Amino acid sequence: MILIKLAYKSLLNRRSSVLLTLLTIAISVMLLLSIERVRIDAKSSFSNTISGTDLIVGARTGDIQLLLSSVFRIGHTNNGVSWQSYEYITGQRGVKWSIPISLGDSHKGQAVLGTTLDYFNYYRFGKKQPLSFKQGHAFNTINQVVLGSGVASKLNYKLGDSIVISHGMGSTSFHHHDDNPFKVVGILNATGTPVDKTLHIPLAAIDLIHGGHSEEHDEHSNLVGHPKQITAFLMGFNSPLYTLQIRRNINQYKKEALLGIMPTVTLKELWEMLAIVEKILLLFSVVVVIISLLGMLTTLLANLNQRRRELAILRSVGARPWQLFTLISIESLLTTLLGCIVGCVLFYALMFFGAGYLQSHAGISINIAMLSYYELTLIGVIMIAGFIIGLIPATRAYFYSLSDGMSIKI
Repeated sequence: MILIKLAYKSLLNRRSSVLLTLLTIAISVMLLLSIERVRIDAKSSFSNTISGTDLIVGARTGDIQLLLSSVFRIGHTNNGVSWQSYEYITGQRGVKWSIPISLGDSHKGQAVLGTTLDYFNYYRFGKKQPLSFKQGHAFNTINQVVLGSGVASKLNYKLGDSIVISHGMGSTSFHHHDDNPFKVVGILNATGTPVDKTLHIPLAAIDLIHGGHSEEHDEHSNLVGHPKQITAFLMGFNSPLYTLQIRRNINQYKKEALLGIMPTVTLKELWEMLAIVEKILLLFSVVVVIISLLGMLTTLLANLNQRRRELAILRSVGARPWQLFTLISIESLLTTLLGCIVGCVLFYALMFFGAGYLQSHAGISINIAMLSYYELTLIGVIMIAGFIIGLIPATRAYFYSLSDGMSIKI
């Protein structure tokens, strides 16, 4: 107990250098915990880009290709799904809801998605969070458009603005549908998913802007129309048993070459392909901690040379070499402990103030909860590493006390 008090007073006496060391450790702990929490929650959020959807059905390509085109709006499929097949499959027993989607057009590089009102009722992201409106409402006539939050902020659109859709998914298009402008009637809240970068129009409007037939543009217009084909459709079922059964039927469907994928499974496969990113983040975390511990070692060794007079005084009043060894070890342990505590406080402050930004801009839903067993283990490893690092200057102090160099005149 006496050595602990002495170590505490010694740290206070050298508070300037100790504070710098403590802050170095605290920042490294904050970064380590933040990177680990973001790494884990990024994986979870990636898996929850779309949630609550049991099946995604499209033309037979590959699982990941269908997922990328229908959910992430990346790439495109050469074929679609006939409307007759859509109606037949979604009319099967056990189907709770379905969302047809039609892609292929854009607006200033942003994807345009044709769909029905069921999209706003049943589409889920994150932990089964529904879409919600920041302003306005869902489309109720064929010439209205609902914007994702990213589209509205990037292009500075507001309710009532008129926009023109272009043919093709690229940033540059030479064919604009000028004869069918759309009025902005709704802007969605940020989700951190591809929904934010999407313009949503009625499914019937897709057929209209490509020369199809449509009813008059009034409030009684049919928002579905009679499309020949769609890009893909999402499905929800009353029971997982129906999911497996209908998926098998879809993959064996003889009228068309169709593919049914379970998005949760395919998202997991896609993340495994991106595992290198996760490993880089983990490596970065380890490097940060190692650098901070080496910084602490450098500071302790530098301070040790300045403290030889202090150690000589303690030796002259009866302190034994092992007591000096213990004193230096306790000091390094206390410094590491305080650094970890401050680092945890900074970590929670960073997560609290940054959670909203990460959700809206990166789609990462941060779980602000108690430290997990894994995170506590990381802190424990840092504590042990800090203690081991402290043994180096403690050992040098021990041998200094045994050498003749400690017998200086005071």
